[in-house]
Amino acid sequence: MIELTVIGFVAGLVVGFSPCILPVLPVILVAGATTPSSASAARSPRGRAIAVVGGLVVSFSFLILAGSEVLSLLHLPQDLLRNAGIVLLVVVGLGFLFAPLAALLERPFARVGWGHPSGRSSGFVVGLALGVLFVPCAGPVLAAITVVGATHRVGLTAVALTVAFAVGAALPLLLVALAGGEITHRVRALRERAPRVRQAGGVVLIVMALAIGSNIFAGLQRDVPGYTSALQSAIEGSTSVRQQLNSLTGNSHSSLAHCNSRATDLVNCGKAPAIRGISAWLNTPGNRPLALSQLRGKVVLIDFWTYSCINCQRSLPHVEAWYQKYAKYGLVVIGVHTPEFAFEHVLSNVQSEAAQLGVHYPVALDNNYATWDAYDNEVWPSEYLIDSQGDVRHVHFGEGDYGTTEQLIRQLLKEAHPKVTLPRSTDVRNKTPTGRISPETYVGYARLEFLVPNPDVKQNEPAFYRFPAALPLGAFALSGIWTDGAEEATAGDGAVLELRFLAHDVYLVLGGSGSLEVSVKGERTTITVGGIPRLYTVLQAPSLTTATLTLQASPGVEVYDFTFG
Repeated sequence: MIELTVIGFVAGLVVGFSPCILPVLPVILVAGATTPSSASAARSPRGRAIAVVGGLVVSFSFLILAGSEVLSLLHLPQDLLRNAGIVLLVVVGLGFLFAPLAALLERPFARVGWGHPSGRSSGFVVGLALGVLFVPCAGPVLAAITVVGATHRVGLTAVALTVAFAVGAALPLLLVALAGGEITHRVRALRERAPRVRQAGGVVLIVMALAIGSNIFAGLQRDVPGYTSALQSAIEGSTSVRQQLNSLTGNSHSSLAHCNSRATDLVNCGKAPAIRGISAWLNTPGNRPLALSQLRGKVVLIDFWTYSCINCQRSLPHVEAWYQKYAKYGLVVIGVHTPEFAFEHVLSNVQSEAAQLGVHYPVALDNNYATWDAYDNEVWPSEYLIDSQGDVRHVHFGEGDYGTTEQLIRQLLKEAHPKVTLPRSTDVRNKTPTGRISPETYVGYARLEFLVPNPDVKQNEPAFYRFPAALPLGAFALSGIWTDGAEEATAGDGAVLELRFLAHDVYLVLGGSGSLEVSVKGERTTITVGGIPRLYTVLQAPSLTTATLTLQASPGVEVYDFTFG
């Protein structure tokens, strides 16, 4: 426990110096430098700075470990705390502008003896608001903490690790708050203009709250080089740390991990794990959660998917057809949406794409991989067929073999209701690719594999690339300015990508905004990129094709992942 806590503190400290804290820096500086009343301006700013950071540590730790569970128990939306943090920051900013409002905000703290003119009370409120808006850079420690909170395995070690991480991340922010406070306290001219300084600080708080809520800083965080990435990886990526984090998260290693996914008959893989750690539900009455324990007597199909995955998109029509045909006979379909990319965590994105893809059955947003881990799942799409007694009777990974899955669904429905007369089987075209085609090709450095001539790209910073003399089959190359992130490469000036592929169809996940000029075998098309990141069809050929695809991207276009059909 002690070693893990120290690692958590150091990991948080590294995060505290990383580019991901940029959005909260102006708020921390203003909160440490200004106070809502003129009387407090003459006092030492240290207590206020400590209160700001203390509030951040408290709310961030609570949000990570228990926020989702508390909101779920109260049947409140998962983004309530974030929205409340934005509102609270705006209210405090207004308090800097209007003294009566500041006095009203500090009144509850005065009753417990903490509302004196040091300004600590309003500072603590600012910290509470920032804690739910603070989004630190991801890493193994933060991921483990998130999984622990999502799976409700909060124990002493988890609390210690979370607090240590939060304190480590907050220490650099404390230095910023102290520096701002000392500057204001020591510079006489600022003290003489205290009312104007407070008013300016209030405006900054309001503007920054709205900017953070609108994700305006996403581009800035992406463009600033991740100069702490290597250090973070070195600290958190050791075998010893990984083993301790895995032990903390309690990976189930259930019998499902050994279930025969190639079986064409019903098997018994044991009890189905509960659906857990879900951040939101779609397509249920009132968007209320479903529990497997409440579905006894029903046949349940759990389908793990994610909306930008072409393999999932090809399987969804089959799953939807089963839902439409067999729901009245006792089949319940639950699509567990476990994101592959960061943008797939966003509820509104999933809502929009699920509707566009024609998904009408219940969807559970498994943003923290809690249900994914419970089922020891590893791929998209995956199907788990559960009988009326709650036992997993069939597992299938990847696309295809829809006829077998449907026949087993029908068999289980007849087992549950022996007198049922089922309609004819569905007739949905199977678009699963057959034969040899190019493999899935990621462009971000986290899963970079087929870039030539050298996969050792510069991470999170613009770099100039040149095409190689030759491009082998299955490889791609870059030219011009590209910024390669963990998940995507963002086009800069003169950005061009070439891909040598073997397939009928080529698909590409794109984000950002701009245009993409596509050239293959002398034919040119233009793709307009905008809105939420999603899957685009780049090429559809009548027969299996070997060719070189050239993409000329305008600055700002984000290229994530090629898939083929």
